[in-house]
Amino acid sequence: TTPLVDVMLVLLIIFLITIPAVLQTVKVTLPDIAFEPTTTKPDNVLLTIRSVDGNTCEVYWGETRIDSERLLTRGQAKLEKLLADLGGVQNVTEENFPEVHIRGDINTPYKCIGGVIYTMQFAGFQKIGFISEPAPGSATLDRL
Repeated sequence: TTPLVDVMLVLLIIFLITIPAVLQTVKVTLPDIAFEPTTTKPDNVLLTIRSVDGNTCEVYWGETRIDSERLLTRGQAKLEKLLADLGGVQNVTEENFPEVHIRGDINTPYKCIGGVIYTMQFAGFQKIGFISEPAPGSATLDRL
């Protein structure tokens, strides 16, 4: 019985050490994973980002290749035109404000995608989302 008591004491000490570490966590509610189909408005900006050699970033506005300076000026011009068409900032709502949708190649370094996000935010866009392709058979909102 002595070896059994020794094992039990060791297990008791292990539990006494690990229990406080497990209980000291911040409680959060994690989201359920589901893919939401993207609804694209005609005013949204579709950007494609890729890197051919791992160092050079290629950004496409629609199907037109664009550099970072032209990306900024074109983004600002799009928002200025929107404000002129709507009659001022007071008429802008969440429904009529365009979004930026980014399609990034899986092998693209983060510096390329991060640079585009920063440029579009600096241009004035508030919503920037990523377009992804769900894995075959994965859950969608329609199935949940």
